[in-house]
Amino acid sequence: MQSNLSRTILAGLAALALGGTVAVASVAPATAQPSEAVGNVAVHAAATTRAAHDKVVEYWTPQRMRNAVPADVLVAGKDKSSAGGSVTAGQPTVVPQAKAKPTAAADFTGGYYSGGGDVRDTTGKVFFTLSGTNYVCSGSAVSSGNKDVVLTAGHCLNEGPGAYATNFAFVPAYDDGARPYGTFTARQLTTTTQWQNSGDFDYDVAFAVMNTLNGAHLTDVVGGQAIGFNQARGQYMYSFGYPAANPYDGSDIAWCHGTVVQDTFGGSADQGLNCNMTGGSSGGPWFVNYNETTGLGTLNSVNSFKYRAGSLRNYMFGPYLGTVAQSLYSSASNL
Repeated sequence: MQSNLSRTILAGLAALALGGTVAVASVAPATAQPSEAVGNVAVHAAATTRAAHDKVVEYWTPQRMRNAVPADVLVAGKDKSSAGGSVTAGQPTVVPQAKAKPTAAADFTGGYYSGGGDVRDTTGKVFFTLSGTNYVCSGSAVSSGNKDVVLTAGHCLNEGPGAYATNFAFVPAYDDGARPYGTFTARQLTTTTQWQNSGDFDYDVAFAVMNTLNGAHLTDVVGGQAIGFNQARGQYMYSFGYPAANPYDGSDIAWCHGTVVQDTFGGSADQGLNCNMTGGSSGGPWFVNYNETTGLGTLNSVNSFKYRAGSLRNYMFGPYLGTVAQSLYSSASNL
């Protein structure tokens, strides 16, 4: 089942958010080298200075955002078969929701505050550059110790294998060009070594660690969704994102929901959800135990890929968040 979500943004709020000069960053110091890998965690430094942050914000003009290419083209045609045969699962764990602070949100929206840090606030667009081309994905603000973490797909920040993205930015609650909470830039990009080294779709997951904006942490502004690891497979799940390829135009958030199935076509260890979302939705959040009234749930995967043929061609697939993803999250939460 598919649907669209839209919201009304006051014209004055849209004008406030569009300018890079409105939001002033307080850039946290980097704790990682330009690129390093420890165990299953690969970390790459991004905009770690005020000047670098300002450059990224200035780069993402409304026109560049509109013209960014849906990032599904980066994974089209790549082998989806499982390299390891399975994804290791451990003890089921859930990190609880992080609630937004009304005062922090008001600093960005001139008084607008939804009150719940729901999916419309926490989901946003991800913009980045690879090999000179600008791309667009989706992402979600997630509860974390540093209050700065965005969940997205690995291919939305690393070629898998290959180079890391530049100009990485997250625009929460993006709505038809409006940026009600401004443009957040990344200070660190993290993904699994399985994705970085070999493009293994079983581990196509990433966490970007964002700089503060106007002195405020991301989840203090928009809230952070709960996240679960090592959860039961085959559950009823909801998927969100900003599909930008036909028949969508990337202006609004869309969603799908249903019971997920195993990948019996391409051989990955991922799960699939019957969904008509298109390119641009990559990295968008999947939830278990999602409540349509509150807009809250437990993050449990991301939009990763679709097949172009076969019995499951109408399904969106997402990686299982097992012990490797949990280690990646723990690392990002402490950067």
